[in-house]
Amino acid sequence: MVATPKWRFEYNLNTLVILFGFAGGLIAWGATWERVNANQDSQANSIDRRRLDKRLTAAEVSLRQIDNHELRISAVEKQVAEAVTSMKAVENTLNSLSIDTRVMREILQRIEASQRDGAQLRR
Repeated sequence: MVATPKWRFEYNLNTLVILFGFAGGLIAWGATWERVNANQDSQANSIDRRRLDKRLTAAEVSLRQIDNHELRISAVEKQVAEAVTSMKAVENTLNSLSIDTRVMREILQRIEASQRDGAQLRR
């Protein structure tokens, strides 16, 4: 009968290399994962900052356009107010001219009436 071999604890170089390689790979993978996540956060912040900058720039452009429109509208309102004042002046002038025209018509009618009356008296 063959004797059962006794178990001996021996270090196998290949096993140790594989175990240390696997552990090193896990550590390297963890470090790489951490760097990727850290870079993703900084990239996300950078992208958010760029988006905010673009939105702020667009808002400033819109605000400038609104300011420009406000200036134009105020200038147009001023011109309209001046036009209303001018129209009132023209209306007052026309009213006074119509009154003068009525007075002239009455004077001419009186002159014509007096000429008719004088012509009838001569006959």
